[in-house]
Amino acid sequence: MTVRQPRGIRNNNPGNIENNGIPWNGLSSEQTDSRFYQFVSPEYGIRAMARILNNYQVKHGLNTVRALINRWAPPFENKTDSYAEHVAHAAGLDPDQPIDVSQHLADIIPVMIKHENGQQPYSQSTINTGIQMAFA
Repeated sequence: MTVRQPRGIRNNNPGNIENNGIPWNGLSSEQTDSRFYQFVSPEYGIRAMARILNNYQVKHGLNTVRALINRWAPPFENKTDSYAEHVAHAAGLDPDQPIDVSQHLADIIPVMIKHENGQQPYSQSTINTGIQMAFA
């Protein structure tokens, strides 16, 4: 029996970024998911996550895990407080501690992937490549 992978993993979009028309680098030529982007590789999905999270700080002044997660996964459709607590604790941070987001992406993103998908199947090398692509 084949186990079906979570949607975010199947879509190479482990952050479950909703398709809102942004022409991200690395999008699959066919977008067959009606709600979420599909990328050609997980590195491109991770790249998009890193760019979005970094922009939350640069453009919107959000610099705590709680503020980032509150924007990423709004409370009207998520248990945002428990999500933020999970990410912060696993990344060794206080959810309300001001951080330089770009310096903590390699700690935050893997936990977000696990929270979004129930698993985190990527190597740290894959995650680091996606993050590096975000700033290239």
